Amino acid sequence: VQLQASGGGLVQAGGSLRLSCAASVRTFSNYGMGWFRQAPGKEREFVASIGGSGTTTSYADSVKGRFTISRDNAKNTIFLQMNGLKPEDTAVYYCAAARRYTTTQRSYDYWGQGTQVTVSS
Repeated sequence: VQLQASGGGLVQAGGSLRLSCAASVRTFSNYGMGWFRQAPGKEREFVASIGGSGTTTSYADSVKGRFTISRDNAKNTIFLQMNGLKPEDTAVYYCAAARRYTTTQRSYDYWGQGTQVTVSS
């Protein structure tokens, strides 16, 4: 499984960005997918996850109500719509794939290369 994340950039506080992650895999709907982020000097943390069918989602408390994870299984792609961005959302964002739906970082087997999101105040 190869994952390619894109869509990061520089945005002012209160703005929006949409991240995408394209997967090269035959049976994409069999995989739970997630977004994680790592800010400078901090450990990588869970942001959001979505089940294979797209009906089950979970969010970190820090992003709940502002971020939305979704997937398009026909295009082997997941998305992270980020609204109301705050400076503390600044981080490298990674997409990841797991063989089941999970919010546990160590359960993810495949990782993308990361895309930088910077929110200015």
